[in-house]
Amino acid sequence: MYPRIIADLDRLRENMERMVALCHAHGLSAALVTKCVCADARIAAVMAETDADFLADSRVENLARLPQNKPRYLLRVAQPSEVEDVVRHAEISQQSEPYTVRLLGEAAARQGKQHKVVLMVDMGDLREGVFFRDTEAIHALAEAVIACPALTLYGVGVNMTCFGGVLPSEGNLSGLVRIAEELRQRYGLPIPFVSGGNSSALTMLREGTLPKGITNLRIGEGYLLGNDTGALVPMEGFHTDCFTLEAQLVEVKRKPSKPIGDCGANAFGEKVEFPDRGEMLRGICAIGRQDIVPGGLLPHDARIEILGASSDHLIVNLTDAPGYKVGDVLSFNVDYGALLHAYTGSYVSKAYRTASPFIG
Repeated sequence: MYPRIIADLDRLRENMERMVALCHAHGLSAALVTKCVCADARIAAVMAETDADFLADSRVENLARLPQNKPRYLLRVAQPSEVEDVVRHAEISQQSEPYTVRLLGEAAARQGKQHKVVLMVDMGDLREGVFFRDTEAIHALAEAVIACPALTLYGVGVNMTCFGGVLPSEGNLSGLVRIAEELRQRYGLPIPFVSGGNSSALTMLREGTLPKGITNLRIGEGYLLGNDTGALVPMEGFHTDCFTLEAQLVEVKRKPSKPIGDCGANAFGEKVEFPDRGEMLRGICAIGRQDIVPGGLLPHDARIEILGASSDHLIVNLTDAPGYKVGDVLSFNVDYGALLHAYTGSYVSKAYRTASPFIG
């Protein structure tokens, strides 16, 4: 069935193993993140066979589907309404609100479990976490965890780049390490876990410049697509083609390149300008913005140009590739956003490639 996303499980395994080995070589634990592929069962099964220290996801329903041979780590701060499921399906979670922490502690007590909490600290990216300068609020959050017998104050963590685009640095990560040490001194607790962020920290990891005291990284795109998201470059030795998107042509016709008539906004409220490039051979694939991020697709055939997309259709320029016909399948590399949409939506089928026969 098309459209479909094909995961090369052998290449993914190699990327996972290299990423975990890289973290371990620098004395860090590795949390491999399954969010982008929605905890896909086949990919998660491969992950569970590696030496990864944790399996991580931002959605509780994804964690519920993961193998349980490794600690499961919730990355998004919990909703108060889901604390029972957080305790049920995760051994570790990131938290930033005392109110939710108290509910989490009550849920853990009811279930007879000991749940580990990572305090999220906002070091300037302005997403989740207690702001790093608010020492009183950091202490209040720590004390909310300590007050719950069923919770363990396991560590501190930070998120970088995902919202504000702030890159990890010696300054902000050393600040996180200092906060962890201050909490250890203040409360007499080991607090062994200091999570220094995500794939954007891979530049510092590979260069050996992560501050001493960072003990963990949470990696998604780094192993999925082989990218160092801080430097915006592919990493040497990692596969960057673990996923291929395929979409079928449903129309191939010669048409003008510029719409005819008075133009307003498109279906997404956008005012789009199209230059007049003369007549084109235009193709339409049965995939659209409901399924993927069009700007995150790169055709395998360099002669093909993506012109845009509506909800259900991807429009391509086939003028320099006139041999295509209706029914042919176009292949694309995907970036992180396109991959995330493809796995989240229900209209893109999932297929897998291994050294054994193709699995469709």
